[in-house]
Amino acid sequence: MSPLSIILVIGGVLLAALGLSRARGPWGRYQALRAREENAERYRAWRGGPAASAGETTGADVMKSVLRARVREALVVAAAGVVLVIAGFVVR
Repeated sequence: MSPLSIILVIGGVLLAALGLSRARGPWGRYQALRAREENAERYRAWRGGPAASAGETTGADVMKSVLRARVREALVVAAAGVVLVIAGFVVR
C-alpha cells in the first residue's frame, strides 16, 4: 500500500467513526421523543380524550425535524469516511 492509500484509509476510518459518534446523541434523543409522544397518545386514547389536531405543528415536531437533520448530516460525514476507505483500497 502506498502512503496515500494508507492516509486515505486512516482518514476514512476516523471520519466514519466521527460521523457515527455524532449521530448517536441526536438519534437517541429522537427515539426518546418519539417514545414519549407514543406514550402520550396511548394515554389519551385510554382516557378517552381528544386526539391531537392533525394539522397542528408542535414544538416536538420541530425538534424531531431538527434532530433528523442532525442525524442525516452526521451520516453523510460517515458515508464520506466509507468512500475514503474504499478510495484508499482502490488507489495503489
